[in-house]
Order: sequence, then structure tokens, then C-alpha cells
Amino acid sequence: MRLLSISIGKVAPLFGNHHPDYKSVASAIHKKSISTLENPLSVEINSLGVKGDEQADLSVHGGLEKAIYVYPAEHYAFWNELLTRETKKPTVLEHGAIGENFTIEGLLETEVFIGDKLFIGDLEFAVVKLREPCFKFNAKLAYKGASKAMVQSGFCGWYLRVLKTGTLAAGAQITIIPGARDISIAQQNQKLFQKGNQSDLWE
Repeated sequence: MRLLSISIGKVAPLFGNHHPDYKSVASAIHKKSISTLENPLSVEINSLGVKGDEQADLSVHGGLEKAIYVYPAEHYAFWNELLTRETKKPTVLEHGAIGENFTIEGLLETEVFIGDKLFIGDLEFAVVKLREPCFKFNAKLAYKGASKAMVQSGFCGWYLRVLKTGTLAAGAQITIIPGARDISIAQQNQKLFQKGNQSDLWE
């Protein structure tokens, strides 16, 4: 298990016709990798996340409880295939494209539980909750079914609280320390899926 990429984004206008009430809305979902396996730059991680990263709406992203958004690289094949089919355009997403700060490999939603601790390099994190997508994710991927596809697939990723600050670089190894193991990220996502099949949850 390792960290493949660290990404950040700045708040900027997000355009898209994926919500009846918004033509443009502020978002920092456009993330770009600043530390990769090819260029493993050391990046400062503080209690609010990756230095230089921004969030437009702190009620749903960021803060101490959602400081870092983690996404498994294994799911990128799913999104590339889906978007290529649905948008009729060849799609090869780069790490950070789902809006994540940490792109990782070797650890999936079925294996991560609320309250687990992750040691990444010399730093320590706690697993807080799943990511719940909204219309901004649809606009980011230019596909109105993106949020619903995330919930249906269970390929949601999860948020971390930072327990030990410091610096990290791509390539860092990941160790998971189990917590109470009451509910996994995958199980939390399944509850979200069952709660709705309400399309307005994701549009």
C-alpha cells in the first residue's frame, strides 16, 4: 500500500449545466498533482490538510474532520471507461481528477473502517467518513450521472483527519491500524445508496 500522488486545488468558478439553480459555482475540485512517483516532492501536511489546498464550501469539504480526501487509483479504470462511453470522448483521467488530495494504491473502501488509523510515511491520520458526491462532481467530469455512478459503484473514497503533521512525498508506504471496525467505508456508502434512491441526493 502506498501513496501515488498528492494533489491540491485553488477555488475558482466551476461551470456546468448540471444543477437547475447554478450556472457557475465556486469550487476547488480541480486538483493537480504536486508530488508524484516521477517527481516525489515533499509537501507540508498540517491539521487542515495539504498546504496550498483550498475548499470553497467548508460545510462539506475541508476543516479538521475532512482535511484530506483519499481516493484509490484502482477506480480510475472504471471512470475512464464510463466517461469514454457516456461522453463519446476518449478519457484518461490524471490523478487528482476525482478531487482527491491523496491518490493511493492497495487499499479499498471495503478494507477501510471508520476510526481506523493510517500511517503514511511518518504521519498519522484517522479515517472519518466517506465522500458524498454532489452536482459539482457532475460538472467537474462533464457528465450528469457522475455522482450517481460514484454512489452506485461504491467507488467513493474517504476523508481523513490529520493526527500527526509533517511532510509527505509520493511513494510513501501506507500502514493501516484497525479501530473498532463497526462500519466500513463501503458499508457507509451502501447505507447512503439505500437511503435514497433519491436522485436529488446526487444531482
